[in-house]
Amino acid sequence: MRILFAILLSAMTSLPRAAEPIVLKFSHVVAVGTPKGKAAQRFKELAEKYTGGAVRVEVYPDSSLYKDKEEFEALQLGAVQMIAPSLAKFSPLGIHSFEVFDLPFLFDNEAQLHRVTGGEVGHELLESLEVRGIKGLAFWDNGFKSFSANRPIRRPEDLRGLRMRIQSSRTLYEQMRALGAQPEVMAFSEVYQALKAGVVDGTENPHSNLYTQRMHEVQPYVTLSRHGYLGYAVLANLRFWESLPGGVRRQLARAMNEATAYANSIAAEENARAIERVRTSGMTEVIELGADERAAFRRALLPVHARMADLIGRDLIEDVYDAIDFKPQDN
Repeated sequence: MRILFAILLSAMTSLPRAAEPIVLKFSHVVAVGTPKGKAAQRFKELAEKYTGGAVRVEVYPDSSLYKDKEEFEALQLGAVQMIAPSLAKFSPLGIHSFEVFDLPFLFDNEAQLHRVTGGEVGHELLESLEVRGIKGLAFWDNGFKSFSANRPIRRPEDLRGLRMRIQSSRTLYEQMRALGAQPEVMAFSEVYQALKAGVVDGTENPHSNLYTQRMHEVQPYVTLSRHGYLGYAVLANLRFWESLPGGVRRQLARAMNEATAYANSIAAEENARAIERVRTSGMTEVIELGADERAAFRRALLPVHARMADLIGRDLIEDVYDAIDFKPQDN
């Protein structure tokens, strides 16, 4: 009902007028100060500049317009024109291929990751969305994830029995089950209160999300596990995108390319700054894993790759392995 009302209101207030700008609503669920939040603002500035004011971009951060579960529906119905969901959130559409990015210990660094997102595999994944009325525009980095919890996490068995918040990804569900944890799917906007109230015991996040959502205030321990990756796909409503004048579309694509380069250049730095702020807050103990401890997590979690192969797609996983020279038998 909320989304339908938004569409009707938009229709009543968007009658064509001379020289009126095209309004592009961009909704996302994280804070302004995160890599995605900053990149969205950069896209707004560049889009308005390059189109000479022909497009006005309205950015709605921090779930201020739509929450996780509402974003895709809002995009497909045209209530918003652009979103940037986590790659772990495509399963409600019946799409599991993007969960390849959720496979634990798949990427060692950003260079490997970008060989996938910037290569043929990434292009084909974005293109596959068009049958659902979605235009895939870009991949934006956030970073590698750490575990946070209400008790110290140093070995896989330390997660046993913990209620861990996850995104709506079957791969992340299986990851937590492999560690003996109880996975709990929950909207990002609800996590802080759930941690504070003890509804869940912990979660996993890149440090920028952990800090900007103040999760460190209610999580006494953070473990620098780098066990998985979290990034975003920037998406547009396909009908809206194709309805744009060619010149406007080209300038928006130019703005998106530059905003993407910016997003991916600042992500690692933003996360490093965030974890340092967590350390200096004095609220959270930051645990660094030794080589043997990290190896124990790898051994516990690499079997998830095989368990998820049928759902994600064996050929897709092999294509990613080939792109980054990943040999599961050697890990």
